[in-house]
Amino acid sequence: MAILDKFREECGVVAIYGHSEASTLAYLGLHALQHRGQESAGIAASNGSNIRVHKAMGLVHDIFTAPVLAGLPGALAIGHTRYSTTGDSALLNAQPIRVDCNKGMIAVAHNGNLVNASDIRARLEAEGSIFQTTSDTEVIVHLIAHSREQTLPDAIADALRRIDGAFSLVVISRDRIFAARDPRGFRPLSLGRIPASGTRVNDAIAFASESTAFDLLGATFERDVKPGELVVVGPEPGSPERAGFARSGVAVGIQSRFYAPAAPQSACIFEHVYFSRPDSVVFGRSVNQSRESLGRQLAREAPVDADIVVAVPDSGVPAAIGYADECGLPFGVGLIRSHYVGRTFIEPEQRVRDFGVKLKLNPVRSVLEGKRVVLIDDSIVRGTTSRKIVRMIRNAGAKEVHMRISCPPTISPCYYGVDTPSKRQLIAANKSVEEIRQFIGADSLAYVSLEGLKKACGEGEQTTYCTACYTGEYPTDFVAIDDIQPAIFENERITAD
Repeated sequence: MAILDKFREECGVVAIYGHSEASTLAYLGLHALQHRGQESAGIAASNGSNIRVHKAMGLVHDIFTAPVLAGLPGALAIGHTRYSTTGDSALLNAQPIRVDCNKGMIAVAHNGNLVNASDIRARLEAEGSIFQTTSDTEVIVHLIAHSREQTLPDAIADALRRIDGAFSLVVISRDRIFAARDPRGFRPLSLGRIPASGTRVNDAIAFASESTAFDLLGATFERDVKPGELVVVGPEPGSPERAGFARSGVAVGIQSRFYAPAAPQSACIFEHVYFSRPDSVVFGRSVNQSRESLGRQLAREAPVDADIVVAVPDSGVPAAIGYADECGLPFGVGLIRSHYVGRTFIEPEQRVRDFGVKLKLNPVRSVLEGKRVVLIDDSIVRGTTSRKIVRMIRNAGAKEVHMRISCPPTISPCYYGVDTPSKRQLIAANKSVEEIRQFIGADSLAYVSLEGLKKACGEGEQTTYCTACYTGEYPTDFVAIDDIQPAIFENERITAD
């Protein structure tokens, strides 16, 4: 049973090069990216001669205990935290995926979704390839292994040219880290540097899906990996071809190449609306700045006579602050969110109305009672949760509830790494705004406009955005609609030596 009717975060990746505690830093990076996926997590680490992998179903802090991290030695590591968008959520689909192939031992971790994965998979299976998972990440692994290119960097570049869709990925070999983004730049990936200290005479290099991970690692944000770019981090030419550099002081070399020509940029705008943490810089722009700007834009487009502005926490808070400031209304904490609700819970035998939402949210009656409330949320998916929240606020004594949404109506599914319902389950694809208002029981309902959304998120300043979920106009030529499969949770774990 879903507790809140929200889009699910995609995945998060992290990579560390040149630090004697690389697996521990990868663990901390995944902890900072936990909001991007809560089904499974994994880390692959190299000590220069072997790549060890540990992955399991569950949350990062439950999976990676001190003994587990001690079993992942080396100065290189990559990590992944997952919410399934294709394939189911069985342990075999957890990442990183490690193989020992004709290009050497590698492990791959991927955030996004490949829209041509089914076609490639079918062709490879017809040629004799055997797949162990249903994840499209394994397609990338097979393409690398099948490439006729002789070197690993060339094979990775060759594989990336053959796939289409959204991907930010990291790859680890025995002595190198590779990081790449798709040519359209759908998904974010940042590069940072951890200053040298103690016996480590060279800076360590870090990659992460969001810059917020660098704060916990003590890394400084340097830049985004560019769309279509493949970054290779390893010992400089002439240095020992093993990962002892974290202690020996072997110089770090960073090489960049563009494996594909430039394509129209299609950065996922929902990273700014909901997915990314507000303390991140994504696509060159502060997420918190975008969300507050969305609230201000929404206030200009859809003002209302009211007494107080209340957010649906946590993602609705910055927009609510912006809305309140623009309108000159007070912002109040009218809903409290519990952060301790797990995946499963025991419901009383005597059924409690709106039980799932009440587990997660509770109204503050003293803030709401007798007030005309503007309720700010980032999105409405099926409408079921919004209906329950509106009812909850009315039951807490609010005189009026005016719903304001800091994105346009979502009318189309995403096929680029976001777990969205089918079109028939998206309420805005099947009902008018007035019909949605009646369904959720609000006194009024308004969404920010598409142009307002783009303006608030700085369209054209650093990038241009994909808004297919609001328009139904997809930036790729091919969309594999049937590839989005349901997820099934299993409590498992695996360690590979």
